Amino acid sequence: MMRVSDFDFDLPEERIALRPVEPREAARLLVVTPGASSEFADRLVGDLPDQLRPGDALVFNDTKVIAARLDGTRARPGGAGAAIEALLHQRVSSDSWKAFARPGKRLAAGDVIAFAGIAGLSAQVLEKGEGGEVTLRFDRAGPSLDQAIALTGHMPLPPYIAAKRGEDERDRADYQTIYAQSEGAVAAPTAGLHFTPALFERLDQLGVSRHFVTLHVGAGTFLPVKVEDLADHRMHAEGGTISAETAHALNDVRRRRGRLIAVGTTSLRLLESAATPDGTIHPFSADTAIFITPGYRFRTADALMTNFHLPRSTLMMLVSAFAGYERMKAAYAHAIEAGYRFYSYGDSSLLWRAP
Repeated sequence: MMRVSDFDFDLPEERIALRPVEPREAARLLVVTPGASSEFADRLVGDLPDQLRPGDALVFNDTKVIAARLDGTRARPGGAGAAIEALLHQRVSSDSWKAFARPGKRLAAGDVIAFAGIAGLSAQVLEKGEGGEVTLRFDRAGPSLDQAIALTGHMPLPPYIAAKRGEDERDRADYQTIYAQSEGAVAAPTAGLHFTPALFERLDQLGVSRHFVTLHVGAGTFLPVKVEDLADHRMHAEGGTISAETAHALNDVRRRRGRLIAVGTTSLRLLESAATPDGTIHPFSADTAIFITPGYRFRTADALMTNFHLPRSTLMMLVSAFAGYERMKAAYAHAIEAGYRFYSYGDSSLLWRAP
């Protein structure tokens, strides 16, 4: 039985990247191949075409990050106001979102939160769950609500960046992939942040195809795993979509013996959610709460491009399942020793799937 502590490691504070490198493809790329005796290759993201071959396919998550962090004040008749921060993480209906509220203990069902900003946005607390989670019903719906959130909210920088500096206008571009299209994420699919038009052009020339799926990344991606036994952990659900056209194209790549490279853990989780045991990818439009740990048998991707993840996190468990637990322990030790930059704005890795 594996425990959360098996996925812990010490990271020097200075390894946490607070800004991306420029240009984006100048980030470093650690290439990890199977086998304990295989050496790690230190490359740049711009070298990715050298690692691929004609007929391969890259699978990207085209979700777009919204300004999901809202600052507000709880208003109660005859009572004192209380400052509240709400981080939206899953849309429930046209006028309602689930959110993580801080401090959650100051809220109760029926409370109204007035959010700061020119839009005059407010919401009522419908339900209160565990860990500060609340369900909010806003005073408007649909596109009107989307516009108000965009005017009112802030980019939801990860806690390890937000604790060190405030969000600014640079983050509006830096924390978004160049191909982001479908609004709904509250965290960026960060492996995709490294891609540029110039890199896309070189991949096109090589004959590597691009395919897009959508998984709206939730704030649950940053939540610590609070149980020691992995069997006791429950993932937050995230909404995902794979079109029939994309599913057909990816299955065709596999039939022609091309390799599928998932760009980001979100793309990989969605592919695995949509696949049958024989590896056939089906159209998909539903929530997924798939939790991948060592011992899981992958059905779709041959490689995974992903940034370096937090210790004790579900993403650390996923990459250990994909490339091998001992192999990833060694890879992270190498990355720390070699000065790689970690987390959302950091460097990347290309992991080839363990047999």
